[in-house]
Amino acid sequence: MSANLIPILWDATLQTLYMVAVSTILGTIGGLPLGVFLATSQRGELLSAPWVNKVLGLVVNATRSVPFIILVVAIIPFTRALVGTSIGTNAAIVPLTLAAIPFIARLVENAIREVDGGLIEAARAMGATPLQIIRKVLIPEAMPAIALGLTLAVVSLIGYSAMVGAVGGEGLGDLGIRYGYQRFMPEVMLAVVVILIVLVQLVQSLGEWFAARVDRRAPRNRGH
Repeated sequence: MSANLIPILWDATLQTLYMVAVSTILGTIGGLPLGVFLATSQRGELLSAPWVNKVLGLVVNATRSVPFIILVVAIIPFTRALVGTSIGTNAAIVPLTLAAIPFIARLVENAIREVDGGLIEAARAMGATPLQIIRKVLIPEAMPAIALGLTLAVVSLIGYSAMVGAVGGEGLGDLGIRYGYQRFMPEVMLAVVVILIVLVQLVQSLGEWFAARVDRRAPRNRGH
């Protein structure tokens, strides 16, 4: 591989990291509270609002049902209105974020629903308010599962970020298409694949480490 391509690979990697990082942050900001609400708003639950829960659930399911590449194309007018363009890294962040929010919301919902109901009842018996129960019981207890869920979301976003290269996004996907496919440079395609695999492995390892650190049930090594 030509030495001239190394800076291009580096820039494409940074663009991918930028897209994934920003969309993960925005997706978490939107998906975390949405997931908490979905997990606590069915009839008789802490924030009982069954009709709102049902409507939001339908919206989340509908958004998740749309294949990502179709979502990217379908919201081009919205993306252009929001960031002024439909190509480039900033434009790619819009569909990535919209795909991340419902995905993260469902992961958070599932994580919170796994929390032992006895903890909720104990907190209620002690006079805790619904918001206190959510903040001090549900989220801390569900944090390991939430961390693993966010890890899965980031891994998915890395894959999605490569897909936006097919429709004007930048990053490693765009590089693989322009050089590896259109110019038939298999060494570039191989380099892109290797970098993506390394990124996924790093994210997975970091996510598992963090989940273990915040797991209250995990045994801790005690010093002598």
